[in-house]
Amino acid sequence: MIRWQKGGEADVVSLAGDRITLLSTTPSPPGSRLEGLLVGAAEDQAAVALSIRVKVHAAKRQEDGRFELRGRALDLGAAARERLLAAIPG
Repeated sequence: MIRWQKGGEADVVSLAGDRITLLSTTPSPPGSRLEGLLVGAAEDQAAVALSIRVKVHAAKRQEDGRFELRGRALDLGAAARERLLAAIPG
């Protein structure tokens, strides 16, 4: 789960290259940049929060009230990518 700096949280749905899809409790318009912390990821690193930045390309309200945000993960290193992939359910 990602906790946004501006408030709210998001679950990672997919990550392919630097393209990321999230389900967020708060909206963010196309062109905006979000910053947050990935918390509770891999078991061996659960206590260490990881800083995540995303530039939003599209946002769409879902039936459950959350928002699907599609965008680009910024400055994503290999370790961060691995932890994000581990946070994807299923």
